Amino acid sequence: MFKKFNDLADRTLNGEPVTPEEALQLLETSDQDMLDLVAAAARLRREYFGMTVKVNYLVNLKSGLCAEDCGYCSQRLNSGAGILKYSWLTPDQAVEQAQHGIKGGASRVCLVASGRGPSNREVNTVTQTVEALKEQHPGVEVCACLGLLKDGQAETLSDAGVDAYNHNLNTAESNYESICSTHTYQDRVDTVERAKGAGLSPCSGLIVGMRETDEQLVEALFALRELNSDSVPVNFLMPFEGTPLAGTWQLSPQKCLKILAVVRFVCPDKEIRMAGGREMHLRSLQPLALHVVNSLFLGDYLTSEGQAAKADLDMIADAGFTVLGAAPGADAPTSSEEMVSEPYEKVDLGLEPALRRRGAGTAVAPNA
Repeated sequence: MFKKFNDLADRTLNGEPVTPEEALQLLETSDQDMLDLVAAAARLRREYFGMTVKVNYLVNLKSGLCAEDCGYCSQRLNSGAGILKYSWLTPDQAVEQAQHGIKGGASRVCLVASGRGPSNREVNTVTQTVEALKEQHPGVEVCACLGLLKDGQAETLSDAGVDAYNHNLNTAESNYESICSTHTYQDRVDTVERAKGAGLSPCSGLIVGMRETDEQLVEALFALRELNSDSVPVNFLMPFEGTPLAGTWQLSPQKCLKILAVVRFVCPDKEIRMAGGREMHLRSLQPLALHVVNSLFLGDYLTSEGQAAKADLDMIADAGFTVLGAAPGADAPTSSEEMVSEPYEKVDLGLEPALRRRGAGTAVAPNA
């Protein structure tokens, strides 16, 4: 039993992982003690990732038109969400979209397509896209997210230069039947294992806020640890109108931050990404979350708009972080001493104070 969050961080750094019981205790942290939890989780983040943030960029290769019935998804079978629907982008179109993210600082491009899983012909379309993208941007990482994989497809993707494969577990096995009936939890695990077997880096994470219990959230986290997922995206449910989970709001900004801190404790040395729904649920706590996570998606998501890309990059810089790969050849800080600036350092932002022209003394309503 740990007495303080820092005691648990010390243990974790010494190679003694947290237990499910301890993770559940962390999730139950009071709002009053939340910052202490974040500070302890931040120690783990800095140990493995310094003060860098990995920027990822999504390209939705095919939107909607999905025969699966995942209850959280705006692209699901019979979805009433008014999303864009289109079939496969051509390789040239996909590369053009990806370049916007790369210019914005993304070091990984995530190529995503809706559907149960790709045909071999569709896999070949993706490989053409990857080859064209890598020819123009040889240093960029590519993660594919195409659904359930058949035998041999992961190897084809790997041979074409795909670096990683994303397939989220989404929720605990004990909760899976409540969100999907057209495929199983084990189908998802099998696809992650296929990707690993082909040498692709496994990317698998969660959607939180789908009426799961804290116990089920911990169950899912330890399943991801068992899978040894290199990258753990944490999505926060966006309850689209026209889906079965419409109107589901069970997350506060504080709860989201605690969840991210617990993910860091359970998977201390893994890339943890605050993903879809962060703007909606973390809201003004997003910069604080950067002290726990080390990765985010830049700009928009698959079917919804995200925070403006410039706002994301400004947030990273304002919080004292640097974009991974933004300064080629520069080493990331490796100790806390290297990360500390001189106090009261003058920073000229080139901005003038905005003079008040509303409220008291004017005929204009105040900003309230």
